[in-house]
Amino acid sequence: MRGALRLVLGDQLSLQLASLADLDARHDVVLMAEVAEEASHVPHHPQKLVFIFSAMRHFAEALRARGVRVEYVALDDPDNRGSLAAELRRWVERLQPASVQLTETGDWRVEQALRESGVAITWHADTRFICSRQAFARWAAGKRTLRMEFFYREMRKRTGLLLRADGTPEGGVWNLDADNRKPPGRALAGPLQPRFAADAITREVQALVARRFAAHYGRLEGFDYPVTAEEAERLWAHFLDFGLAAFGDYQDAMVAGEPYLFHARISAALNVGLLDPRRLCVEVEAAWRDGRVPLNAAEGFIRQVIGWREYVRGIYWLQMPGYATRNALGNRRALPAFYWTGQTRMNCLRQVIGQTLEHAYAHHIQRLMVTGNFALLAGIVPQQVCDWYLAVYMDAFDWVELPNTLGMLMHADGGYLGSKPYCASGQYIRRMSNYCEGCVYKVNESTTEDACPLNALYWHFLLRHRESLHKNPRMRMSYLSLERMSESKVEALWLRGEQLLAWLDAGEQL
Repeated sequence: MRGALRLVLGDQLSLQLASLADLDARHDVVLMAEVAEEASHVPHHPQKLVFIFSAMRHFAEALRARGVRVEYVALDDPDNRGSLAAELRRWVERLQPASVQLTETGDWRVEQALRESGVAITWHADTRFICSRQAFARWAAGKRTLRMEFFYREMRKRTGLLLRADGTPEGGVWNLDADNRKPPGRALAGPLQPRFAADAITREVQALVARRFAAHYGRLEGFDYPVTAEEAERLWAHFLDFGLAAFGDYQDAMVAGEPYLFHARISAALNVGLLDPRRLCVEVEAAWRDGRVPLNAAEGFIRQVIGWREYVRGIYWLQMPGYATRNALGNRRALPAFYWTGQTRMNCLRQVIGQTLEHAYAHHIQRLMVTGNFALLAGIVPQQVCDWYLAVYMDAFDWVELPNTLGMLMHADGGYLGSKPYCASGQYIRRMSNYCEGCVYKVNESTTEDACPLNALYWHFLLRHRESLHKNPRMRMSYLSLERMSESKVEALWLRGEQLLAWLDAGEQL
């Protein structure tokens, strides 16, 4: 073989991928492989598997339509060796290419296996991201803690997004997060979402997933995600026209029966390469400059993409592999079974887990302040929580899921990523959702048998971690409230928390 063998992974489905930049269709071969190791190292949601495999197969067809030779290994290929490293070795032995080209992966485990495969690989930086691994490491050097806000300002300056001619931020402030927290009204509903009918390729993948992964939790029926760049563009255009204007106000809101509200639903397509993050941000800025959306909507979206998304990737590659094992709060409780089934009487958890099992989707506040908040308050082992998030969400890849879950949700890195634990009582859920209206528990009670479990668990969490958290400036108000309580009230909260945790340990349903 005179040309290069170019391995393209399932989250690298972009024609602008760095390792495809100088592709010679006359001599080069692109290798793509569905492997059991990646499909089952956690029990991925069936719809997530359909999405990735179908998008991969469509991308292979798009390359072939451009005259590129693609060697595609399907999951049920009898010669499939089960791992990316083994498949790479097999095809190198078979084709004897002049070189092997590969873009940096999104998973430390996968990259390590490929680097140790015995194959000489020419590695390319993943230019789909604005901040390279090396640039982030330079920014982080010498800092004891890394705060997204300061990194985000650097990204704004680097890109020029939402900046005035003098380099100051539009609106006079860098961050409008305080304007992104409007609670939902009783009749709040998002726009109708576009649906994407399954074609022959997707139907074939659905049959494969039904056959091979029947034991995985999550609904296979109803899959309607975009699996091509063209479909992803349609979803993006719909958000620009019908979602973005209200996204700023209501991005933290939660409403029963409204899984998407004004969210873009593009994160999965973005994370596998079907959309270009730079261009999306430019188009959002243009929508604001044209007067089509308010500034808090445009800034809120751009912050998520060039701020938070780039930031968590930087932390992931700076801190792995040790980051994955951190457990700063010493959590030892197993993940409750209802995370996999949705069978709980707590309506907030039932709503969020239910839509997760149905759609492989929940927006960031549902993840952070409902499923994540409960896991934090209950002291669940962070690695089990991380595995659950990686398994059940369509957009979850290790580089983005692990720092968000272990650092942001579980505070298991001791505050390296987040300046405080993101913990809350049921009052936060009452304020930002309508979930409490349909719950058997009473959100305004704390110690009675029908009291919202989040209330006592919140104070129990503060009590058991008082020594490590009470000096945190952002926790000061919570601990002052605790100090003002009577001894009898504190004891009652502790005992109620102990009771709830004992029920969890016994496998009883809350």
